[in-house]
Amino acid sequence: MNFGSITLNVLALTAVATVLSACGKKEQAAAPAAPASAALVVKIGHVGPISGAIAHLGKDNEMGARMAIDELNAAGVTIGQQKVTLELMAEDDAADPKQGTAVAQKLVDAKVAGVIGHLNSGTTIPASKLYSDAGIPQISPSATNPKYTRQGYKTAFRVVADDVHLGSTLGKYAVENLKGKNVAVIDDRTAYGQGVAEEFTKAAEAAGAKIVDKQFTNDKATDFNAILTSIKGKKPDVVFFGGMDAVAGPMLKQMKSLGIKANFMGGDGICTAELIKLAGDAIGESQVYCAEAGGVEGEAKVGMDKFRTDFKAKFNIDVQLYAPYVYDATKLMVAAMVKAGSVDPAKYLPVLAATSDYKGVTGPIAFDEKGDIKNGALTLFTYKGGKREQLAVVR
Repeated sequence: MNFGSITLNVLALTAVATVLSACGKKEQAAAPAAPASAALVVKIGHVGPISGAIAHLGKDNEMGARMAIDELNAAGVTIGQQKVTLELMAEDDAADPKQGTAVAQKLVDAKVAGVIGHLNSGTTIPASKLYSDAGIPQISPSATNPKYTRQGYKTAFRVVADDVHLGSTLGKYAVENLKGKNVAVIDDRTAYGQGVAEEFTKAAEAAGAKIVDKQFTNDKATDFNAILTSIKGKKPDVVFFGGMDAVAGPMLKQMKSLGIKANFMGGDGICTAELIKLAGDAIGESQVYCAEAGGVEGEAKVGMDKFRTDFKAKFNIDVQLYAPYVYDATKLMVAAMVKAGSVDPAKYLPVLAATSDYKGVTGPIAFDEKGDIKNGALTLFTYKGGKREQLAVVR
């Protein structure tokens, strides 16, 4: 037996063991322990049309959500004794129902705690089934078609009045205030456009108006000469359009070129600052009246005015339409999580549904059994001197 060889082998094995032991200690030291105070990341989804003809409205909504998230993170949020960091997952549905359901599924797969949106009724309604199936709360800040909250989904909420209230108020106003006797109605065939036009028509007829013509277009159209020529022959006092400002602007220009001087009316989709740019000087040729599904007055207006000032300071752009409602919806959703002590949708959903006294910049928010806002307000506007001018707040 060669003792020298054995000795060398023992020494070699000892050296290897020492190296392996040192390596193990080095790897262990290189893995830092997670800090005990690490904040839980909570994802909240937002969906709106960030591309396409009404991207200005989608971006307005998204900025409202970002403003709320930034303020909450800056102030610090604790939910169930756990510090949280809120993360906004913003998606673009391009106002297209198919893309809307695709991004809704993406948010479901990402396990967001809740969703703010969508903007359009046509994307909000089909997406709502996906959120309902996943048990994820959804608050729409702008979808007004009644069907959204009448499907029986316990996850669906909205913070603005619906088309029944909006369309009927405008129909009554057309007859009683504008003295409209002969009325023409156009819609863009979307869930929103058709819905608000139908409610307007019912209310206008009930108030005594005669519907002299009904026409339709689509939400991407730019040429309206055929339908407007038909309408001109009926000599209407009022032309109502159910659709968005991107279509209403060019339509007003073509009404001017055809010499149609009827009052022009529409819902919240046309009731934007952008309409002034889209319609140009035609906005003064036909007096424009519209209603925004929401509104504050009196002392509550102070909070809304501050929001608009802060929004302009943060983004260097004026509020277009529904950013304040997105802002309130986002903060309301987080407030429900805080009150429930959980970001688990199953645990904070009942608290959200029971909302009865939330004070937002858009006024008080309380939900009925369907998820609709109780006693929702409408604000009537017209346009004068290149500016949108408030006429009245109606409840």
